[in-house]
Amino acid sequence: MAKHAQLELDNQLCFPLYAASRAMTRAYQPLLEPFDLTYPQYLTMLAVWSGPDEQTVGELGERLRLDSGTLTPLLKRLEARGLVRRHRDPADERRVLVSATAAGDELQDELSQVPISLALSTGMTLEDGIALRRLLDQLITALDEAHVAETAR
Repeated sequence: MAKHAQLELDNQLCFPLYAASRAMTRAYQPLLEPFDLTYPQYLTMLAVWSGPDEQTVGELGERLRLDSGTLTPLLKRLEARGLVRRHRDPADERRVLVSATAAGDELQDELSQVPISLALSTGMTLEDGIALRRLLDQLITALDEAHVAETAR
């Protein structure tokens, strides 16, 4: 037993978030396996599809909250599968642009039922899912603001 109640695992906000993240990844695995996609690759494709036709690696990294050292290998694997195209920006050679290929766009149609299947597997109502998403967005914003304030000191 912890000496301090605030150090009990069951009293932590972080642990259920961590456990839920792991459970979510595990729940997606059988849904993505037929498409030979990992969960991080799926999230990357979602970011590619939901942005402008061409995005920089930096823009994708911001949306996915990944640094280039993590995102670049994901993009290389997706490019090797023919799902995305990466090329240097002709206007600024320092920037790498990413876009979905025709095969990547076809995959979007094939994956369209995945979010519905996942939502059904949670047993949550639509309203509860929306409320949870809103709370998580608030938490992310608050933590981002706290991080910015801390690094500004």
